[in-house]
Amino acid sequence: MVVAGPEKVKYIGKYGYPCTPDVTLDQVRADAFDALVIPGGWAPDRLRRLPAVLELVRAFDQAESRHRHDLPRGLECRSAPASFRAGRSPVCPRSSDDLENAGARFVDRSVVVDGNLISSRTPADLPDFCRALITAVRAAVPA
Repeated sequence: MVVAGPEKVKYIGKYGYPCTPDVTLDQVRADAFDALVIPGGWAPDRLRRLPAVLELVRAFDQAESRHRHDLPRGLECRSAPASFRAGRSPVCPRSSDDLENAGARFVDRSVVVDGNLISSRTPADLPDFCRALITAVRAAVPA
C-alpha cells in the first residue's frame, strides 16, 4: 500500500489520527497500482479540485484499458465525486447533490459494489467496505 498526498506533510484526520503520505501525487504512476482508494471525510472536497488528483484518476482509467479487467476503486464517504463514471451507484452519508449532479444514483447501504466501484457511507461502514475492497482486489489481481 502506498499513501499519496498533495504534499509530504502530516495530515490529521477527523478523529485525530495522523497520516503522512509516502509520496506526493506527482510521484505516482497509475499503471504501477492494482487499485485506487480515495479517502472519505472532508479531504475529497479539496482533493477533487486538484489537477494532480484528476490527472491520476484519468491515468487510472487509461491503465484499466490496458488490462483485461477493471481495476478496483474504493470510495469512502464523500470521495465518490472524485472518481466514478456517470450512471454508477456510489453511496454516501446521505443523498448528495455532488453525487447526483455528477450522474450517480444514491444508495443507502453500508457498502455498494457496482462493477469495480466499491463505496460506503461512513466510518461505521469501514468493516464492510474493507471486506468488499479486499475481495475485489483479490479477484482482479492475478496471483
